[in-house]
Amino acid sequence: MSSSSIPNTGRLNSHIPKNFALVLAACIVLLVVCVLASLALGSKPLRFQEIMDGLFRSDVDSYSANIVRKRISRTVFSLCCGAALGVSGALMQAVTRNPIADPSILGVNMGASLFVVCGIAFWNISTANQYIWLALAGAVLTAVFVFGIGSMGRGGATPIKLVLAGAATSAALGSLVTAIMIPRSYVMDQFRFWQVGSVGSASWSGIGTFAPFLAVGLLVGFLAAPALNALALGDDTATGLGVRTGALRFAAALAGVLLCGATTALAGPIGFIGLLSTHVIRLMIGPDLRFVIPMSAIAGAGILTIADVGGRLIGRPGELEVGVVTAFIGAPILIIVAMRSKVRSL
Repeated sequence: MSSSSIPNTGRLNSHIPKNFALVLAACIVLLVVCVLASLALGSKPLRFQEIMDGLFRSDVDSYSANIVRKRISRTVFSLCCGAALGVSGALMQAVTRNPIADPSILGVNMGASLFVVCGIAFWNISTANQYIWLALAGAVLTAVFVFGIGSMGRGGATPIKLVLAGAATSAALGSLVTAIMIPRSYVMDQFRFWQVGSVGSASWSGIGTFAPFLAVGLLVGFLAAPALNALALGDDTATGLGVRTGALRFAAALAGVLLCGATTALAGPIGFIGLLSTHVIRLMIGPDLRFVIPMSAIAGAGILTIADVGGRLIGRPGELEVGVVTAFIGAPILIIVAMRSKVRSL
């Protein structure tokens, strides 16, 4: 599906938002600041020279340099996870035309969690490759189930029905997770740290496992953006503009679930990043998804990275997991967005 097949009309115009360059520059600067903060701050604060030695001098084998090298993989992993969740949130909001759609709100995270805990309990899985496939299967099946339930009855898949279906599904799956863990203490010990959501266990092998899923999901999201603009005008209008709405929804939703499921497999169920990043970007540059989707990737990467830094500073000398920090920030923002939007379509 090419963007050239979609005419420029209304919200589907070809103009770059007037403040796009300024917002892009500001986001890139803030992202660089977040990266430097992630390398410098933690249980042991580091000076600029120590960071440079760890980054560029392989002959330096000091304690500080080794800390920097460990933080590099953690920072790269948090950037990748944040970008994936930001784009996943933007895609799910576009597909459902629901301003508060988010992987965690629609139950996708909990579906991935259920399959992972089943793998730990019944098949003794323990590697990133095993986690990722189980999490993806759980995320896809949960997404299909939620969309199916939300589409039943009059009016089809309305925003409020999807949110209610996601909340109910998430609660039910959470109960199943608890039921599986309680009689198996070894599962609880292994699962409870993963369940909170953390980028602290980042490794280059995990990033390598995650990278292909991230690349495919981002590529599909970026290519689908022009057609998703047409979908925002309504199914009838989009069909009239030559968009195959069924195929578009399937591809975009699959990309969103792929990004969310892969992230959840390796970092745990981190919530609200998709909601936060997409709403911040839409507020600054408008609703055009050709710009919202890539900018949500940058914003999501920055938000998750700075939340990880905040967790390290708050919990010193230990750390507070990033999933706790994002939930603490995201829950009140979700309430505000829901009150202002009254759960209307985008």
